[in-house]
Amino acid sequence: MGRRVTAAEELVFDHEQVRRNGIESYEGTPLDVRMVIAAMPQHVKDEFRLDEVPWSRFGHAYGSADDVPGLLARLRSDAEAADHALGRLRSSLVHQGTVGSAAPLAVPFLLRVAADPTAHHRAQTLGLATAAARRAHWGYGTRTTFLQVAAQDPLCDCSGYAMNWSVEAARNALTADADLLLPLLHDPDPEVRTAACYALATATGEADRIADALRARLAVEETPGGRASLVLAFAELARENPVPGAAARLRSLWPDPAQPADVRVAAALGWLCLVDDPVPEELRTVLDALVSAPDLARDLDRVRWIAHVDDEQGLARTLDQLLNEAAPALIDPDPWG
Repeated sequence: MGRRVTAAEELVFDHEQVRRNGIESYEGTPLDVRMVIAAMPQHVKDEFRLDEVPWSRFGHAYGSADDVPGLLARLRSDAEAADHALGRLRSSLVHQGTVGSAAPLAVPFLLRVAADPTAHHRAQTLGLATAAARRAHWGYGTRTTFLQVAAQDPLCDCSGYAMNWSVEAARNALTADADLLLPLLHDPDPEVRTAACYALATATGEADRIADALRARLAVEETPGGRASLVLAFAELARENPVPGAAARLRSLWPDPAQPADVRVAAALGWLCLVDDPVPEELRTVLDALVSAPDLARDLDRVRWIAHVDDEQGLARTLDQLLNEAAPALIDPDPWG
């Protein structure tokens, strides 16, 4: 058992302390970012009270997070200033597949910017909030990893902080703001809608409510990328949470000729990740016929799950891994950066 930190130590993260006694010595203390997110008052988030957040306790790829509140404030400025601030936040909070310990603290504020119809770069802002709540794929799109939100093995960020804690805290922050995210499924901007799908799929709770909202939106969504994103979000949500009948629902979609090709392909991908069955020949036949359509890859290659497998030939490489157990190609872990 590692020694618990004392009150005098607990507000300063000490990498040497972690090396000697393990990150567990900080669990449940004010340096456990999961505790800070859970205790963040609603008015601090809603009123953008950035000065009431303990940024200095946590860090990002370039050191202290003291610069984060100023950058978040600039997201509500003009388009050029917001774009510059978003780039700075992206490079520091989610850096080369590493989620900094300050990233979860930014999530509630990023969500409020994304939910503001007058804000700039809303889809990209929501994408950054979601990136803080996910593992980097690094080109892996196997049946085990394609819909995997969080890494199973303990990981550390650049400072030695437990990245698993940061990802968990960010997922919890997204779940706590489900009421902000669910209306974005109906946003006029299709990029915001697909970004909302990707965010909601990371939820650690309210799975039934979110699954119902995804199914309802699928009935009226008109864009191929949007439909595929709704189906994959439903599948990922079901992989991470109990959603009764999810596998059967997906199994009913991919053979159905009345469904659009994008829905059928996404349902096939999702179903493969929810079951352990060998790949049926019927599914291979269906996919061979569907992917021959000239526009399908164009429509699906930019769907976030697929783009994270490969940002140039996403659908082809995803299918090759899921169907044939092909080796992944290492790519940029954040094609949205």
